[in-house]
Amino acid sequence: MLRQQLNFKLSQKLSPQQIQLMKLIQLPTQAFEQRISQEMNENPALEGGKEEAEKFDDDLDDNYEEDYDDGNESIETEINVDDYLSDDEVPSYKLSANNYSADDDDTRMPYAAGTSFNQHLLSQLNTYRLNDDEKEIAKFLVGSVDEAGYIRREVQDIVDDLAFTQNIYTTEEKVEKVLEVVQELDPAGVGARSLQECLLLQLKRREQTRDVVLATKIIVNSFEHFSKKHYKKLLSKFEITEDQLRDAIHEIESLNPKPGGAVVGNNRMVEHVVPDFAIRIVEGELDLTLNGRNAPELHVSREYNNMLKGYKETKKKTKSQKDAVMFIKQKLDAAKWFIEAIQQRQQTLFVTMNSIMHHQKEYFLTGDERNLKPMILKDIADKINMDVSTVSRVANSKYVDTPYGTKLIKEFFSESMTNDQGEEVSTREIKKILEITVSEEDKRKPLTDDKLAKILKEKGYPIARRTIAKYREQLDLPVARLRKEI
Repeated sequence: MLRQQLNFKLSQKLSPQQIQLMKLIQLPTQAFEQRISQEMNENPALEGGKEEAEKFDDDLDDNYEEDYDDGNESIETEINVDDYLSDDEVPSYKLSANNYSADDDDTRMPYAAGTSFNQHLLSQLNTYRLNDDEKEIAKFLVGSVDEAGYIRREVQDIVDDLAFTQNIYTTEEKVEKVLEVVQELDPAGVGARSLQECLLLQLKRREQTRDVVLATKIIVNSFEHFSKKHYKKLLSKFEITEDQLRDAIHEIESLNPKPGGAVVGNNRMVEHVVPDFAIRIVEGELDLTLNGRNAPELHVSREYNNMLKGYKETKKKTKSQKDAVMFIKQKLDAAKWFIEAIQQRQQTLFVTMNSIMHHQKEYFLTGDERNLKPMILKDIADKINMDVSTVSRVANSKYVDTPYGTKLIKEFFSESMTNDQGEEVSTREIKKILEITVSEEDKRKPLTDDKLAKILKEKGYPIARRTIAKYREQLDLPVARLRKEI
């Protein structure tokens, strides 16, 4: 049975201008500059410079649709915000070819092509005398080396893969023999199947001094005791003094547990952080400035505006003229919206950061993280009368240059806890005190989580042991046993 039913529903939709503003707010300075450059390339009605934007003729704005109305109704469609906020805005045809002729100068910045870790290893194999099968096995082993420099596979699995993928039938003994060749490559320790083997390969290449020999014995015979820092057991087993053990451990600690990192790291691009804000202390007061690169001079093209007026004054209007008017009007509207969005972005960034700065005034004046106050996104959103999501977009991707270094803004946000005096304090303050307490402890007898909890309670921070453990892990501090030194 069919029924007709009328429902009334209130729904909130974001306009394209609002979505454009949200996208601009979340961009850091460098990405924002690229976005402006892209918009200027795609919209000829948008120009840079200090020339003031010429205002539109209001009558022209109101009447141009009457003059060129073709009777078609515009259909409003819902906008998928997630799709709109994606970074995939470049048309596919722009990615498929270089749009310049052979006579044009290529002014693009060249990039240095680094050698990959595997290529670095393969180039060294040419210095060894290997038969054809051994070469193929060696290449396969090098291809199995991960970025850390390890081969994390069983020899039997490698034998099977050689048979199925390379049509090479061999034995575990032959693979082991070729693996020894691979493990002779630089950097020392490459091709190891475990941390223990990696350390031994490096010790093997060192001058066999008394300390190196003892370090080798420790790694071979008591690796578990060493990794768990059971120093008393090591002293008893090898019948050595604390000084001898300390020197041997020093040799081991000077080894590289990830030999591949030394080569891989050299090929990575160096990332530069461009601060979006700067905070300075001027005569005891905080002074906030917005990076000038976030406030570009843009205006609407006067030429395009004059073209639109010229078409308005034309008495005889053809179909081609109508299409031209529609194109020009769209570009002018897009330019106006973009300029307004940039101005709103500047205001939003400044207002948000200014509120954060005043909320954390004590910290910015002293640089002491123990002066950080509890602060969540809603605190700032309520102060500036904006949505929490807007504050989040500003905080998550922006940096501020302070007298104490360049900081990520979201680092100033933290939850609160109550101390023994009933005052709310930041969890960042507690973590800083915990970090200082651990750094000042006696490393021969490091403090357990229970003892740390008691010490912080004495300082006025009643925190449970499990909370101490959680904060310690967030600070990347190992348990007491692994912090022990001799």
